[in-house]
Amino acid sequence: MGLPNWLTTLRILLIPVFVSLLVYRRAGAALVVFCLASLTDMLDGYIARVQGLQTRLGAFLDPVADKLLLTSGFVTLTWLKVLPFWITAVVVSRDVVLSIGVLVIHVAGGTVHPSPTWVGKMSTVFQMVLVLAAMASAYFQLVPPFVTKILAWVTAGFTITSGLQYIVMGLKQLETPTSVGERL
Repeated sequence: MGLPNWLTTLRILLIPVFVSLLVYRRAGAALVVFCLASLTDMLDGYIARVQGLQTRLGAFLDPVADKLLLTSGFVTLTWLKVLPFWITAVVVSRDVVLSIGVLVIHVAGGTVHPSPTWVGKMSTVFQMVLVLAAMASAYFQLVPPFVTKILAWVTAGFTITSGLQYIVMGLKQLETPTSVGERL
């Protein structure tokens, strides 16, 4: 297992630390841990591409680590009344729908080769920025609340758009031509 996969594993291991720090009102430490976890997300992909260390494990583990980190952040911050429920519902619902889509493709005999789109990457970036901005606003008053609200709407737009984009890609994968005999 190369350095990129170790960084991804570190990101997963930081999730309970981040959530625990938030729940126990250690906002400064939680912010540092979230920033560190977000940094591992940027570094693992960069190192994998530059050093040619891209693996099937990494292609699977990286988006899973992102989803776990972001879902944990959104759910915890919503529980703490820092983020509104609706944005968490948008983020989590998209991930649930996409997970069900991957399951359907697998059941139908297909395979999914995760290839993030530009909109999908921007969705992840905006989700991370929103979590950071929400913490910076609620706990440190570094970001005006209206900025967090605007970021929430922009994040929702990218999240919904990327979800629709991935659904279309999945439907195309399911629409493989079959012979008349196979349809009966």
